[in-house]
Amino acid sequence: MIRLRKFSLISFFRLLAVLCFLTVTCEGYSQRVPGKQIGSPLTDSIRPRALPGMPDTIPPKVVITADTVLASTDTTSFGEDSIPVQRTDTFSLKLSKDTLDAPIKYYAEDSMVVSLRTKEIILYGKTQTEYNSITLNAPTVRLEQSTQTIHATSLKDSTGAITEKVKFKDGEQEFESDLIDVNMKTQKALTANTITQSDQLFVHGEKVKKVSKDVTFIDRGFFTTCNLDEPHFGFRANRMKLVNKKTAISGPVHPEFEGVPVPVYIPFGYFPLSQGRKSGLLAPQFATNDYTGLGLERLGYYKVINDYWDAQLYGNIYSYGSWSANINPTYRKRYRYQGAMNFGIQHSKFNFKGDPDYSVQNTFTLTWSHSTDTRARPGTSFTASVNASSTRYNERVTNNPIQNYQNQGTSSITYSKSWEAGYNLTASATHNQNNLTRTYDISLPNLGFSVPTIYPLQPKDYAGERKWYHQLGIGYQGTALNRISFYDTAFSLQKIKDTAMWGATHNIPITLSLPPILGGAVVVSPSVTYSQVWVSRETIRFWDTTGRSLPVPQRDSVTTIYRQGFNIDQQASFGLSFNTAMYGTYQFKNSRVVAIRHVIRPTFGMNYRPDLSSKFYDDVQIDSTGKTFGFSRLQGGITQGYSRGRSGGISFGLDNNVEMKVRNRKDTTGENAYKKIRLIDGFGFNSSYNFLADSFRLAPISIYFRNNLFDKINITASANMSPYKYDERGYEIDEYVWSDGIRLGRITNAQVSMSTTFQSKPRDEEKAKQRDENVNNQLNDPVLQNERQRLLEYMQQNPAEFVDFNIPWQFSLSYSFGYSSGFDAALARFNNITTSTASFNGSFSLTPKWNFSVSGYADIKTRRLENFNMAISREMHCWQLSITVTPVGYTKSFGFTISPKSGILQDLRINRNRSFFTAR
Repeated sequence: MIRLRKFSLISFFRLLAVLCFLTVTCEGYSQRVPGKQIGSPLTDSIRPRALPGMPDTIPPKVVITADTVLASTDTTSFGEDSIPVQRTDTFSLKLSKDTLDAPIKYYAEDSMVVSLRTKEIILYGKTQTEYNSITLNAPTVRLEQSTQTIHATSLKDSTGAITEKVKFKDGEQEFESDLIDVNMKTQKALTANTITQSDQLFVHGEKVKKVSKDVTFIDRGFFTTCNLDEPHFGFRANRMKLVNKKTAISGPVHPEFEGVPVPVYIPFGYFPLSQGRKSGLLAPQFATNDYTGLGLERLGYYKVINDYWDAQLYGNIYSYGSWSANINPTYRKRYRYQGAMNFGIQHSKFNFKGDPDYSVQNTFTLTWSHSTDTRARPGTSFTASVNASSTRYNERVTNNPIQNYQNQGTSSITYSKSWEAGYNLTASATHNQNNLTRTYDISLPNLGFSVPTIYPLQPKDYAGERKWYHQLGIGYQGTALNRISFYDTAFSLQKIKDTAMWGATHNIPITLSLPPILGGAVVVSPSVTYSQVWVSRETIRFWDTTGRSLPVPQRDSVTTIYRQGFNIDQQASFGLSFNTAMYGTYQFKNSRVVAIRHVIRPTFGMNYRPDLSSKFYDDVQIDSTGKTFGFSRLQGGITQGYSRGRSGGISFGLDNNVEMKVRNRKDTTGENAYKKIRLIDGFGFNSSYNFLADSFRLAPISIYFRNNLFDKINITASANMSPYKYDERGYEIDEYVWSDGIRLGRITNAQVSMSTTFQSKPRDEEKAKQRDENVNNQLNDPVLQNERQRLLEYMQQNPAEFVDFNIPWQFSLSYSFGYSSGFDAALARFNNITTSTASFNGSFSLTPKWNFSVSGYADIKTRRLENFNMAISREMHCWQLSITVTPVGYTKSFGFTISPKSGILQDLRINRNRSFFTAR
């Protein structure tokens, strides 16, 4: 047994000082030695400077071989036959009350002073002290062993201005101060002129007392979302309590702007800082409208129901009597499913009674989005995207010109199940509505089932080269559909029953892959297809000379009646197709352009289809001259019958693209020495010729063109051309248009669209990259999925609040043209319809802080500007100002908004909106 002699407390501290001397890194003004940990012994002998008036008590050379007391072992031998016994001596050491529960690691770039008499260690020059979760960086630090406290002070220049502050970090809590006194054992601290951050809130305090790891009291506090040392704005309070990431509570509060107090006081302040979901009131915003008056919008309550569900209940109320109410529940279970729903009712009362424009209307809206995680149940999915409303709902929404122009609503609910063998089952429900015609089409349930291609002639266990007949495959696709249609102004169960339709389709494709011919240059693909369609309603047309069959008698007109039943139409087709590709290259010499390559992909096919549908066609007189037209009784339903007549002929087509290879001026030897440029992405035509038809053998010719010019201008165009002449009433006759000269044909329909976007380079590339990453993270964050649609709608309504000041200018332009010529059965003639529209938007920075933007939509055909919007925005560091004006459009409006950028102060905004519109 080893016995330790008692020694005095002074001797213990002397030994402690020696150990500290050997474990502290003091390198003067040099850098820290690479590879050494903070507080670890160094091989170089460094002598700390002594305090004034004290002798140097440390010898020049001190060598300590161990810094721990090792337990000795006592082994005693009792002979060769005896078993040696190992004994361990133990001892107990009583620690003093001022002992810490963990070591203190400290570092000083300048020097260190150790005082054995006062039990202090003073560090100079960019010091760093670590204890448990506490990290302290300061110009000067004094450690007191007796009180277990650390005193840190900032660095001042000759004028008294602070050039380097004290930085303190305890876990996730950080702050900067002029000076800090912290007790290492209790972790309590007292600071002066401190700045700390909690989430997006910056808190300034003249005196700050940290009483625990998360709770801080502040005297003469000032809190803001501006991250400058001298903030642009904030709220002043004499007393504050800050609970990290939970809440901030204060006494009487008043705002300050640029250091100027505003004489507006509130008795207390409560600022939630907690992350995650918390129940609470939703702050409303003021709005005004000439038709609804003054109002409060989005006034309501947010409720967290449980870990998976939450809900918002909010509404709008206006002085003229209009109001709306919405309930918006959201749900999410990680790795299982997530979704959101919104149901709203709207009571619109425009103007006062007696006014010529007075109107009252009740409308509703229902939206629902749902998605499942594919990892929850592999092979099974359920998705929903519902957007249904009254047909007058959108036009009655105030202060939202974009939603006022949305005239289409679609919904889809789908369940699908896949099996390992490849079978697939789909059940769905769909909805379509047209707010202009006031019509609804609801289709449910819709069923679909498919069988993958199977190869009955292919052996299960086969070795060697496959035979050509092994590639004979057969598959199946089937659908069953149901639909009802009605007008919202004439809704009744009887009318829904009259419009109910059902139908089904069946397709059995038979394919065969043959080996390529002509050395692999031509691919041959035979095919056989049998299909069948079930139709529940016949559409019968006839020439009515009396008009008695119509609700409103009209003589000498085509009359249409409907008859319910069960009708089966079928079709079989046989085909053989050939496909190849040809390349042509033109080489250039002594030019930056290396070559131009033209790729031609011709297609050719032979087909035969017997006539199985003539029994469902009627030749009906369509005018008083005796002109007839063939109508199918199986057209106009949820499923359509097939065309009549035999078909035996050929199909042909030609596709082209042109590319150019050029030398890269920036890289002439590396992998990017050459660059390919697409001159034309694709252009071509296709048609067919029926040898068995008695007339009109050549089918209409379809032509198309697509290109992305200079990778900036996207152009697409397509058209269908009839090769036949037509009479004075627009009817085709069996004569080709080129019989009288060189003509391509008569265009029956065409579409042309062009779009382009130009923008300057960002002022700061890194800032632009960070912005893109933040946007992508928000869009891909499943937690924010339920709020994504509402955020996108808000961005569309308030584009001036989301201006990117890092882009000096940008401009987008799109144009679309449409043409169609078709037979109108009601008017018994062909009508030509054209549309021509253009939309544009752009913005440019007047200065780095001012941005001007415009957007609009124009009808080129009527030469009318349908909608025009202007906005000017001002970047104010921590605030943003925007002014929007819509002088042209269904809704004319004016808006002024100034608000903080921070999300926690999103309701602290000055918002003034006025809108004017004419009811449809």
